[in-house]
Amino acid sequence: MINLAQRDIAHSLGKFITTAFGVGMLIGVVLIMIGVYRGMAHDAMIVPNDIAPDVWVVQKDTWGPFAESSRLHEDLKYSLKTLAGVKEVHPLTFQSIQITAKEKPIRLYALGYDVLSGFTPFHLSKGRKIRIPTQEIIVDSKSGFKLGDKIALGRDEYTVVGLTHKAVSSGGDPMLYLDLKGAQELQFLFSNDQIRNDRHRGVQSTSPTTVNTFALKLHTGVEIQQVVQEIKRWKHQQAFTQEEQAEILTKNLIERSAKQIGLFTVILLIVSSVIISLIIYTMTINKIKEIAILKLIGASNFTITKMIGQQSVLLGLIAFIAGNIFAHASADIFPKTIILVAQDAMKLFVVVMIVSILASISGIRTALRVDPSSAIGG
Repeated sequence: MINLAQRDIAHSLGKFITTAFGVGMLIGVVLIMIGVYRGMAHDAMIVPNDIAPDVWVVQKDTWGPFAESSRLHEDLKYSLKTLAGVKEVHPLTFQSIQITAKEKPIRLYALGYDVLSGFTPFHLSKGRKIRIPTQEIIVDSKSGFKLGDKIALGRDEYTVVGLTHKAVSSGGDPMLYLDLKGAQELQFLFSNDQIRNDRHRGVQSTSPTTVNTFALKLHTGVEIQQVVQEIKRWKHQQAFTQEEQAEILTKNLIERSAKQIGLFTVILLIVSSVIISLIIYTMTINKIKEIAILKLIGASNFTITKMIGQQSVLLGLIAFIAGNIFAHASADIFPKTIILVAQDAMKLFVVVMIVSILASISGIRTALRVDPSSAIGG
């Protein structure tokens, strides 16, 4: 008895494989889109996880420092240190900056911290920590800078003394780490011309002794929520636990992007379903005579349905394998992080199999309508 899938593989190997690989690229794009979402969620938590505080203190009525602007006076750290249970208080600044290196614009996300405190909100892959606050910085290798490179920031020039690996902001920009004072001047201090113009207008320049957030580490056994409530009640500032900050980042910030990616993924799956359906229908039309002969010699509708279903499932299986190969081969090409997880691939495999079976319906309906007498008519 003729098996349609085997017949296509035996007599139209190139066509069948090319078709499967074409559909596989669509499936690969679906897998990449899922990886984009996982990469966004991963990147959003890199900096918070490297800092790893128990409590984030930000400006009252804000969701900062990653979700929106937050400004606090630096001397608030002395008041926070007096709270019961607080072990360490680290003032931090965050800002996006764009510099030009080798005639190319490079966008970075700068984190300012107190270098002399011994606090290290990063994981070095090469080089060393900052020893001279006013002259040295640490950058991520994704920026393209190397150890010893000179970078001009604001009014100063810094030397790269350390490199991190895959440390990026929630937007995918490579991280840059520098001393708090330099970061404050870079973010809050106006240029000389602006200061001069403000003085003529009678406007006082903004003080650079401002930070975006405080990262608090507590003593072991201290109730975190109690400290959070104390800060809200007596310091009149907003405070979040690390878990709450993670929820803000992964849900509020990337929620719209996640919906967009999800919609795009569904559209790709629908397109894949339509393409597989058209392919199976075309292959069935090309075998009308063989199907008529099968009916003429007594083949049941179940047998014909099974053969077309096998063809569709085999096409989906090869396409899924090709899509996985394509996704893993191209994931590193993208500028942002793509994370491919085996569990996602297995779930997608189930979806592809269901789509393949549903896509065979049009071909099956056509095959079941074939008149056995057409095998004799030629």
